[in-house]
Formats: sequence, C-alpha cells, structure tokens
Amino acid sequence: MTIEVCVPALPESVTDATVVTWHKQPGEAVRQDENLLDLETDKVVLEIPAPESGVLGEHVVQEGAVVVAGDKLTIIQSADAAVSESVVEREVAPTDAQASSADEALVLTPGVRRMVKEQNLDPAQIPGTGREGRIQKHDVMAYLDRQKETESVPSSDKAPDTHPSVEATVMDAGRQDKRVPMSRLRARIAERLLEAQQTAAILTTFNEVDLSQVIQLRRQYKEVFHQSYDVRLGFMSFFVKAVIEGLKKFPVVNASVEGTEIVYHNYYDIGIAVGSPRGLVVPIIRNADQSSFAELEQAIRVYGEKAQQGSLGYDELSGGTFTITNGGVYGSMLSTPILNPPQSAILGMHNIVERPVAIDGEIHIRPMMYVALSYDHRIIDGRDAVQFLVTIKQSLEEPARLLLAV
Repeated sequence: MTIEVCVPALPESVTDATVVTWHKQPGEAVRQDENLLDLETDKVVLEIPAPESGVLGEHVVQEGAVVVAGDKLTIIQSADAAVSESVVEREVAPTDAQASSADEALVLTPGVRRMVKEQNLDPAQIPGTGREGRIQKHDVMAYLDRQKETESVPSSDKAPDTHPSVEATVMDAGRQDKRVPMSRLRARIAERLLEAQQTAAILTTFNEVDLSQVIQLRRQYKEVFHQSYDVRLGFMSFFVKAVIEGLKKFPVVNASVEGTEIVYHNYYDIGIAVGSPRGLVVPIIRNADQSSFAELEQAIRVYGEKAQQGSLGYDELSGGTFTITNGGVYGSMLSTPILNPPQSAILGMHNIVERPVAIDGEIHIRPMMYVALSYDHRIIDGRDAVQFLVTIKQSLEEPARLLLAV
C-alpha cells in the first residue's frame, strides 16, 4: 500500500511554509511517527511525522521549496504489518546495540527521537522524568549539559595549540564574502521591526531599580522554593508581577491601536522575549496575573527549552498585550527596545551592577539595574509611561507591595 505524505493544515494567518531539512532519504526505512522533514513558517518549525511504518519514496519537493497546505511531499511504501516490521527492524536497527534499544525508541516522541539521533545519543543512558520513565526533551538537554561539563575539564595529556602556523594565518586572512538567504523567521523579525518604527511614535523613558530586597528574598528562599516546585526562583517572575501591577494602574499601557480606535485589554498576556538558534522569539504567558511565582518560573523555563529546541507552537507565539525583554543576560547595560506590534509598550531589563548610591545622605553599594520602557506616544502620554515605570521600580524595591497589591 502506498501512503501519501502531504503538507498539513497550516496555522491561521500562515499561507505557506518552506522545506528546511529532510531527515530521511528515499529508500530508507521509517517508523510510524518518526520525523521525516521540517517545515519552517514565519513563526515556528513544524515537524512532519511518518503516518505509517514503511520505506520512504522520492522527495517530491526539495529543501528550500515553498509549499502550501495539501501539497504532496513524498510517499511511504507500506507492506503488511509483519513484512513492514521486518524491513524496518533490518533497516533501522542494523546493529545488536541498536536492536537492544528498539523498545526504548518506541516510547520516544518525534521531537525527542530527532534530538537523540542528531546528537548521536544512546536513549538508554538518558534518565527519563516523564510518565512511566519516558524521556522528555528537557531530559535530553540536561544530559547534554552534563556531558559538556564533563568535557570542559581540561586534559593534561594534550595542551591546546596556541601558536597557529604562519601558513594557516595567511590562509585565514583571505577576503571572502558569504551570502545566505534569510530564514523565514529572520525575515519576519525584520518586517515587524520596520513595521513598528514606521507605524508607531516610539519614545523611551528610563529609570533604575535597587534590587537588594529581591536578591535577599531569592537568597533566603531559593532552596525551599526549588525543593517545593522543582524550578529555580529567578528575577523574571518578580518583573512579570511588577509589570502586571503597573498595567492594572495604567490600563492604556496594556492597550493597542486599531485604526482610529484604542483597544483596552482586560487580561494580561505577557510576552517574554527569548533568544533561540533561529532568532528572537516571544512566547506568551497567558493570563499571567492568575499565575503564581512558581507557575511563572515553570512557564519561562519550558518556553526557554522549547525555544532552544525549535519546538514552540504557533499558538504559544501568537497574541500578547505587553512584552518584557532581558538584554542583561547578554551583558547589556542600557538599550531602547523596539515595540512588538500591535502592542503599545515593551519593558527592557538590563544587567545588574553594584553601584554607589546615596541613601539618607550616605553612600551605599547596591545592586542596581537600569530599566527602559519604550511606548507608543500616540496613545500613551509621558506622564503615564513614567508613572508606570515608577510603579515597577517601587514594586521591586519593596516586594511586599506585590503581595499587598499597593
């Protein structure tokens, strides 16, 4: 029996996709649910799994081709179950070691199976934390992190060559240009950044925050917090909570412009800008005002892992009423973030630096962070923007305000 593999229905507002990578070649045996290829849209990468076990046919479309929903991608030649399984076992598990772990492979999701294959890992060596011991993507990431830590230990047997030869230096000095097409995500980022600058009257206001109290709280409760919720207590959850307090006091900062109308949102869907190998993405924490500190930290961790793996879903990147971006993780001291349309404001966090601060006529060394609020001056007045940022400052310098909502 021959089974056609076609482009699935694409997310709303997405008209086409680009074939990024074929993971299986014609004539190769494939298992049901094994990832055949990746399709890239302007927001996410979609994995196309095999609908049945069998042998892959010719690639109807090549890498780089643009496809739409319903387009034929390839075919799978499927025999009866017994013959098909026999072929798959011979082709997919040519060695005894691989055959012994076949049962393990059956419980891997397509995304995990792809990661294991790309990193050339043995699933039997990866502890699973999922249901019935199944391996999750974050288990693979944790395993790779442990491997990197082990490999980073310097070896006394071989010293690095710190003196490259003159010949190599001359060859490296050659002047060359390399042209590569923008990925769909990068092109979409460029389009939205230009859209923001061309359609909004962007202005930025700044302030600084003394994070002494937040750091003290984290230091005091980080162990019990981690033991209770299996997640680290970071800074971002404090900022999300502080932002929500500001948005409640100044609803226009949570609004957006549609034509000649201002749309006020009575919900708080907060976008967290995250760097990924494909570029900047902004997953959304929906109804963030209803989440606890632990739930916020868990959501941020999951989104960070998904961003690195390229597995964020379209619905996780759509919408949002306000965005927070943290350039401090890269060492940024100060920046003017650009709006994320159709949102009307964005908060920029920066690195924490100990600075001398005058308090009650005396000089103290405090951990300070500059914060920046870029906003659309068409609907947000400077007074509201400044007071919004002051609310964030007060909430973070006196975290008890977050509990008392004052």
